[in-house]
Amino acid sequence: MIVRIAAAASLLVGFSATAAYLHIMGRSPTASAAARHLRDMKDRDVTPEAIVPATIATMAAMPRGLSLAEYSGIERRAVSFDGHVQRMVRAADGDFHLELVEHALKPGDPDRQYFTAEVTPQWHRGSEAWSFDRLVQLFRPSYGGVTAWESGTRRVRISGWLLYDHEYEGVPSARPRLSSWEIHPVTRLEAWDDSSGRFVEHRR
Repeated sequence: MIVRIAAAASLLVGFSATAAYLHIMGRSPTASAAARHLRDMKDRDVTPEAIVPATIATMAAMPRGLSLAEYSGIERRAVSFDGHVQRMVRAADGDFHLELVEHALKPGDPDRQYFTAEVTPQWHRGSEAWSFDRLVQLFRPSYGGVTAWESGTRRVRISGWLLYDHEYEGVPSARPRLSSWEIHPVTRLEAWDDSSGRFVEHRR
């Protein structure tokens, strides 16, 4: 009897944990329309046809507090950002979080206000060139407990879909996050080449 009760309790805990995970990830029937939409936008695997340049000022000026109908229209756009990756973090859901800043950083420089770009599994899975370790080599960011590379961060151009991650709106943060608007998912990566004086695509 005790074994049966323990087995049933274990099954119930496992079911509850799975249901909670699916709800949080926007994959549960009980998830809100906004949560399901957010998951759909994060899972995009189509390359945008048109991309326009964005800056830190552009991202800071993006509207907030919009309804789902309003911000979903903006999310049909794609942008590119010419700057640097301040920090890089591997997330539990498989995304690579990139903190984008305007200017280069070197060891000892303080963190700067940033906005986020994310490389999702739909884009990096199965690609050695877009693996976490290879992208660390490309960006030269701070990550984990490692400080910025001696030569500083590398100038890059990062392109992808706009996404409004409403879950961050109004949430206090110890890190200087600029906006809930992100480039997510990232669909194109380029690194500046000094010898040719232009950006060169880092292909998947």
